[in-house]
This record gives sequence, C-alpha cells and structure tokens, in this order.
Amino acid sequence: SGYQLNPAPSVAAFSLPDASANGSDFTLRAAEGQLLIVYFGYTSCPDVCPTTLYEVKKALQQIGESADAVNLAMITVDPDRDTDAITTGYVQSFVSQAHALRTEDPDDLQVVANAFGASYSVTKADDGVIEVSHSGALYVVDAGGSIVLIWPFGIPAAGIANDLQILLSRSTP
Repeated sequence: SGYQLNPAPSVAAFSLPDASANGSDFTLRAAEGQLLIVYFGYTSCPDVCPTTLYEVKKALQQIGESADAVNLAMITVDPDRDTDAITTGYVQSFVSQAHALRTEDPDDLQVVANAFGASYSVTKADDGVIEVSHSGALYVVDAGGSIVLIWPFGIPAAGIANDLQILLSRSTP
C-alpha cells in the first residue's frame, strides 16, 4: 500500500530528544529485526493526526504478536504548545509504548524533517490564532536507518498491517 524510494534515504545519523523517556536521545532507526514507524504531527491537530495514529493502532492490533517488533515515534512539529507531557500522553493514548519526540530547537527539527522529506509550518495570525500545517505521511525505518516504505495520508489499517507483515518477514532470519 505504501511506496518505496530508490535509493532508500538514510536517517540513521539523526536523533531527537525522547520526551517519553526523560529527554534521552532517540536515534531514528529501528532495533535489529524490528521496524520503526515515524510520524510528524501535533497534538491539537483536528483530523489528520488522530486519524493516522488510529489507523496505526488498528494495524498493530491486526498483526497481533508481530506488533511487538514495531515501534512508533511521533515527532511534534508544534513544540511550543506540545510539552513533553502533552506529546507523550497524546501519542501513547494510541500506542502505549510509543515514543514522543520533541525538540525546542527549530533548526534540529527542520533538519530531521528534511531528512524524511516531511514538511510543516507553524504561523501565528494577527489575532493570535496559531495555524499549523504538516505533511501526513508515515515513514517506516529499518534497523539500518533506511526509510524502507512511506505511507501517504489515508492508507487504511488493513494496508498498513499487510505492509508491516511483508516488511517484518524480510527483516527476520
């Protein structure tokens, strides 16, 4: 259901603070024999983020015990409003062991987003209303730090689950 880039971009050199682990450094690659799903979003997103994360949750339920080999990391693109606690609570309300990645350094966030090909903007209107826009893709990263699959917004849980099973069968001996 997703698509692959050839060559697969590498994000192995990048890391961000993990708000769900007291700010420890989280390297953007999966553990050996596992997969990491990375998502760029924000907690007050009215539609794209909750829909996407719910589909990931359902997909993980559909693959059963294989879900133990899949991690999820959400990178907030709105760190001024998404505190460590808010980001952690939000992403873990969908997937209990998910990682909440958050940096207050806008340059670090932009560098990581660029490495994934993700885009976002946060602007404040004259009336004080904050507007956030972001790309809605999910990125699957392997143990080598390569982006092995990208799901655009709107892929249903069944498609995600099917792709995860295929990728997991390739990553286990």
